[in-house]
Amino acid sequence: MPKLQTIGVDADDTLWHNERYFRLTHDRFADLLAPYSDALDMVERLKSAEKRNLGLYGFGVKGFVLSMVETAVEVTDGAVPGHVVSELLQAGQDMLRYPIELLPHARDTLQQIAAEYHLVLITKGDLWDQERKLAQSGLGDLFDAVEIVSDKTPEIYTRLFARHGPGPDRAAMVGNSLRSDVAPMIAAGGWGIHVPQELSWDYEAEASPQTAPRFREIADLSALPALLDEIARV
Repeated sequence: MPKLQTIGVDADDTLWHNERYFRLTHDRFADLLAPYSDALDMVERLKSAEKRNLGLYGFGVKGFVLSMVETAVEVTDGAVPGHVVSELLQAGQDMLRYPIELLPHARDTLQQIAAEYHLVLITKGDLWDQERKLAQSGLGDLFDAVEIVSDKTPEIYTRLFARHGPGPDRAAMVGNSLRSDVAPMIAAGGWGIHVPQELSWDYEAEASPQTAPRFREIADLSALPALLDEIARV
């Protein structure tokens, strides 16, 4: 049996840009609430609200918008003007309409590895928004399966790679997040392949597992096919 059969690939900021739109909306939020607090404080309070609310709203734009409104209410002591709330809702709608811009080498790399491996897109977030982005990306036909999950944990990876192959020990997960894509996959017994990006959500920060035998890091997706060949020979 081949040493690698299934390759999981993250979506946001692995295949296409995503974090840049959150950063732009953070700035828009700070500008709208500038009369009530300085910009740095506003952004930090919003980030705290995002993390605090993950257990309630999950990942994605809709939860982010609710956190913006909640923070606006807090910093204005409940006196946030209606037009500001309206602007925040519009900012969220704009995020849900941004065109998908693929990261370098995304399409070519997927085309190469799809010919040799069972390819599964594994992403977390709002179902509707993730489906929209995948459809607009034009990459959907390259995947054998798509899994949109509420979170990424060792237990979830164990279940998914058992569903789409012999299990995580014969699978690799590729993504930009050490916390979500790499660390839990290694804990599940699989290969975690990190593809760092210039912009990354603070929540996804985690120490790099440099000593883990099944950890690898590549500069960009163009190096993935050769790395998978190397792993297959280990």
